[in-house]
Amino acid sequence: MKRLAFIISLLIVSSCAKDNSNFILKGTIKGLKKGTVYLQKVEDTLLVSIDSLNIIGEREFELKAHLDAPEVLYLKLDKHGEENNLIPFFAAEGITEINTTLKNFLMDAKIKGSVQQEKLEEYQLMMDKFKDKNLDLIRDNLEAQRSKDSIQMDSSLKEYNNLIVRKYLYTINFAINNKDSEIAPYLAISEIPDANLRYLDTINQALPPDIKSSKYGKALQDLIDERKKE
Repeated sequence: MKRLAFIISLLIVSSCAKDNSNFILKGTIKGLKKGTVYLQKVEDTLLVSIDSLNIIGEREFELKAHLDAPEVLYLKLDKHGEENNLIPFFAAEGITEINTTLKNFLMDAKIKGSVQQEKLEEYQLMMDKFKDKNLDLIRDNLEAQRSKDSIQMDSSLKEYNNLIVRKYLYTINFAINNKDSEIAPYLAISEIPDANLRYLDTINQALPPDIKSSKYGKALQDLIDERKKE
């Protein structure tokens, strides 16, 4: 009887933990017949699983978590021991929906959820343009090397350096223009942690108190403090 009471109490505790969830991730993976999906977060630089679900013949999945504040989470698929790419997304209290395919797990992902995610996608759209321009410059540089055109090589190198500067400036301006969102300190620490301290300080000083005290706001302050010690 004592053992039965203990098991029942564990089930009750487990149920209460689930009821404490304030975030739901749901979606579909087209083409998936069998596998395991994981909802993960970064803790001390490591990815740890918050929730998981074994999928057998079902298209839809649902994962839950408790969030103290908006943060970037990851959807991971493990199929027959082969771990596919992670899908990062900005989660916030409520429901986020991710629909994708097994064939192109990351590239086909369509994400609908938080306002922070919308801002992240807006930023990534511009970053894609920078990546395309970078590929063009690499192509031009290779062609210049083949033809031994030193003038063109110097020109493509200057354009590349200018592109890096423009990317950093865009990120800084985007963060400042979105200072009321957790996206601002997140981009600072994830995209331009090596930027001039003056720019990181500018972003940090622009943040309102609630964003400064958020997970990424604190991380930005820690980054600045560490950089100042160097």
